[in-house]
Amino acid sequence: MEIILNKNISEQYSSNSQKIRVLTEDWVGREVFCPACGGSITQYENNRPVADFFCHNCNEEYELKSKSKSIGNKIVDGAYRTMIERLESNNNPNFFILNYDPKNYSVSNFFVIPKHFFVPEIIERRNALSRTARRAGWVGCNISLKEIPQMGKIYYIKNQKPELKSKILDDWQKTLFLKDEKKLSVKGWVLDVMNCIDKLGKKEFTLDEAYAFEKILEERHPNNKHIKDKIRQQLQLLRDKGYLSFIERGKYRIN
Repeated sequence: MEIILNKNISEQYSSNSQKIRVLTEDWVGREVFCPACGGSITQYENNRPVADFFCHNCNEEYELKSKSKSIGNKIVDGAYRTMIERLESNNNPNFFILNYDPKNYSVSNFFVIPKHFFVPEIIERRNALSRTARRAGWVGCNISLKEIPQMGKIYYIKNQKPELKSKILDDWQKTLFLKDEKKLSVKGWVLDVMNCIDKLGKKEFTLDEAYAFEKILEERHPNNKHIKDKIRQQLQLLRDKGYLSFIERGKYRIN
């Protein structure tokens, strides 16, 4: 996979934001395949409010977000209410996140976030624009990347090193159990527990280590009075779905 952006195609544009949009969209169209089926993706001819690319083979759609330098913990998105409505209707695309080096116009990191990792809890509401702004009262949003488990960030390129196509396709398949869950509240619990497991930073962990996140989960789910029971339930679900393996009583391994 080539990681250098084609600067020649942006020379006609004076705006830096336009240049980057053209360069990154051109690169994705040339270098990126659909992570769901391995087929080619195509850029939509006109600016669509929902997506930038689609796959002819499986009809998955993708929205591209690009940032220079480090990606950070947040990605700026559009209107808050529109995003929440998309999540509630399941009419949201998958997200391509591209991080490039502005000095040499190369792709540093590129990954996809499957749409089934999106729940309202990862969408941050920004302050409304002031009354003197051109779009006074408009409310935008951020996508909080730190709220997305590592499993939900499938890398094509990491630190300028491309991943194998087979690994990308396999990693996508591992996430599909979340696609079947339609209730956002249920999915939110699964993702919260996955994030807790990520924070442990190791392949094997104990039930007691998972229980250590009880207070954090209690704050996120104040109406639930049985947090430990819920943790055990989610670990059982993740085991049944193949994300975890049960080693012995009270001990798990990430597959």
